[in-house]
Amino acid sequence: MKPMRIKNRIAVLALVSVLCACSKDDLSLKPISSIGDNAFYQDEDQVKGAVIAIYDGLQEIPKTEFALTEMRSDNTRSRIGQGDIGEFEIYRILPTNFYVGQNWKDNYNVIFRANRVLGALDVVENGDLKAQFEGEAKFARALAHFNLANAFGDVPILDKEVGLTDEDFSDYLVRDAVTEVMSFVVGDLQDAMELLPERGAIEEGRATKGAAMALLAKVYLTQGNYASAQTLTSQLLADSNYALVEEYGDVFYSELNSEIIFAILYIDDDSSEGQNFAFEFTLACGTCYNFLEDNFASAVEPEDTERAAVLFNDSDDETIGKYLPTSSNIRLAGNDWIVLRLADVYLMHAEAIMSGGDSTNDIEAIGAYNAIRARVGLSTLPEDGTGTLTKEALLHERRIELAFENHRFYDLVRFGVAQDVLTAHATSENNSFSETDLLNPIPQAEINVSGGLLEQNPGY
Repeated sequence: MKPMRIKNRIAVLALVSVLCACSKDDLSLKPISSIGDNAFYQDEDQVKGAVIAIYDGLQEIPKTEFALTEMRSDNTRSRIGQGDIGEFEIYRILPTNFYVGQNWKDNYNVIFRANRVLGALDVVENGDLKAQFEGEAKFARALAHFNLANAFGDVPILDKEVGLTDEDFSDYLVRDAVTEVMSFVVGDLQDAMELLPERGAIEEGRATKGAAMALLAKVYLTQGNYASAQTLTSQLLADSNYALVEEYGDVFYSELNSEIIFAILYIDDDSSEGQNFAFEFTLACGTCYNFLEDNFASAVEPEDTERAAVLFNDSDDETIGKYLPTSSNIRLAGNDWIVLRLADVYLMHAEAIMSGGDSTNDIEAIGAYNAIRARVGLSTLPEDGTGTLTKEALLHERRIELAFENHRFYDLVRFGVAQDVLTAHATSENNSFSETDLLNPIPQAEINVSGGLLEQNPGY
């Protein structure tokens, strides 16, 4: 497909980008003409193009997010431990760090694109399509705000498109409390749940009702709202649109399978729609990043051979096997990035039932935990009322099952053990970890752009 480009000047928080929409056959759109900054959307096709541009914006996030998540955990490290990438594994991240700054920009770029769609919906006459577009935009806006709150804590909420000439422009440069950000995210996702169609009623690769439900369940867990999270995970586990695939490797190499709830799509050998992380994570290059920590390797049970065959690259067991590229150009890989999948929901369901406790004897929670282990032939807990699922066992299962999918750091925070686990890990590597390392620094460039209205996180 011929690439589509929509130009925009973004005047807030350094959100500068050229929108470029093109993707897999399941998520495709005919070319549309360029729309300048000051133009209004005239018709449904132009708004549809702006919706597709949201997904193009999402493609940028996985290219830096791993550094703020996996490499700040005990899962991965860099090859040589130098430069901006090396700052994450030693917990000495500078406010000028490239990956921190780029991740901030990429998430706010998605928010900008979503707000642009939401501000243009009046020209869409088809009621069902208008609702779908609104749902897609609110899902993406929620996801980006959730990413930012997890990574940086208090961040500005952008609930509309804002420009330098707007009277309230400066208000949007001030950080909002993380509790307010999470409440905003909940509102967007509740709306998206009502607006989005179910899987099968929309092109594969686009946001669905199930995606909004799964993300909202994760937000509820982050807030400690376990009852609401359990309601959503129960509904998702009963949804016939989703099912665990039989083989663990098929989750990653049979894309858009029944287990995938939401993924960011890429295309092999496409200069606009390919990605480079599959090369950097999987091949033994001299300066690559996101390499396996010994700590992670030792945590994998000897009997866990099915997952180990996917987690570890056969050609170099220091590198990741989940994203081995199949493209002709290994720097333009088409491996999708999985954001939400059903295995995560099973484990979130057990977490919701555990409700922040140290253990549970609940048969339903144990059954959800067992489903993930049984798939790969591992031992399971009794489901006759005598079994006990501990927080440690659940966190371990999340670590291995969802390894290198950017969950580990935030799981540790959500389970309330990040300080202890990462202090021990840092000490073992002759580094140190403090409470202020739970958040990344606010990018210095953004503080400068705000004229000092954005305040830096403590410790930086």
